[in-house]
Amino acid sequence: MNIVMKAVDPQHPPAATLRNAAQLAAAGLIARSGIGAALQVGERYTIAVPPALAALIDRGDPDDPIARQVLPDVRELELSPTELTDPIGDDVHSPLPGVTHRYPDRVLLRPILACPLYCRFCFRREVVGRAAGSLTPAALDAAIAYVQQAPGVREVILTGGDPLLLAPRRLAHLLGRLAAIPHVETLRIHSRVPVAAPERIDSALLAALQQAKPIWLALHTNHARELEGPAASAIAALVDAGVPLLGQTVLLRGVNDRPAVLEALFRRLLALRVKPYYLHHPDLAPGTAHFRLTLAEGQAIVRALRGRVPGHALPTYVLDIPGGAGKVPVEAPWVMPHEAGGFIVTDPQGVQHRYG
Repeated sequence: MNIVMKAVDPQHPPAATLRNAAQLAAAGLIARSGIGAALQVGERYTIAVPPALAALIDRGDPDDPIARQVLPDVRELELSPTELTDPIGDDVHSPLPGVTHRYPDRVLLRPILACPLYCRFCFRREVVGRAAGSLTPAALDAAIAYVQQAPGVREVILTGGDPLLLAPRRLAHLLGRLAAIPHVETLRIHSRVPVAAPERIDSALLAALQQAKPIWLALHTNHARELEGPAASAIAALVDAGVPLLGQTVLLRGVNDRPAVLEALFRRLLALRVKPYYLHHPDLAPGTAHFRLTLAEGQAIVRALRGRVPGHALPTYVLDIPGGAGKVPVEAPWVMPHEAGGFIVTDPQGVQHRYG
């Protein structure tokens, strides 16, 4: 584990995003003795800890759940034979750069591959960060043309990277072009910005989200402590501007793998007018085994939540089947124990897969 040396004063967080081992050590977020390990991790996977999250790390807790999500850990260099560079099969279903078309009625569009922070469990950690930038104008034109020529597509989901890192003018232009496609009924944005860089939720960005078609925002958040102060204000601004919010959470060992922790998160989301939507089982991304629970452990945690929180506070616990076969609830009949151990997972097409 990383050793947290001291807290960063929430009233005076770092002025800029911390991007390397030396900066993390200077900010007191890793021990000087841990610089070498952090350097090794940083050579393989991008590091970014924005001020908003650096300010939340608790100096008195060596297992702080915010630190665990954002600080490099030498265990990221330990690779498992089951891990995949493209764990949910983005490439398998990519007809052209920046586009994933896995389900008939919706398309993923990745206009940017940069993030305000790089989560240490990210399933796209092999492609985000580093020199990854935005799609070129020509590639973006081709992606929009693809959607225009696919009348079965009813929703376009902007993901990445983080689409809310686009300049408001560029974001508004992109959303406007997509909203103008007659068969596209809704747009969705997946983002960590409201908790990682809440200062970006300003009047210009809110104006960019005012489009002719409904826009939903799926907020990635994993712990209730992420949802205080500036983050709460950013979320309120989005909801007040008419943007409905959904909560997406990854079930992570050492972060939120206890019913009481998830209960606090889901109750906090409801209080902020965010509907808990998905609880994701962690994907088989390289170097993330220390975050993964078994499906049986996850099911036990979700069972413990049933009855202790209202139904609309319970997200659907889901597994993205490795390799790109789609997302299914972690429950019968989709996920069933196998007599030889592990589970049999049935994808939306009825094809069965071994897992675990």
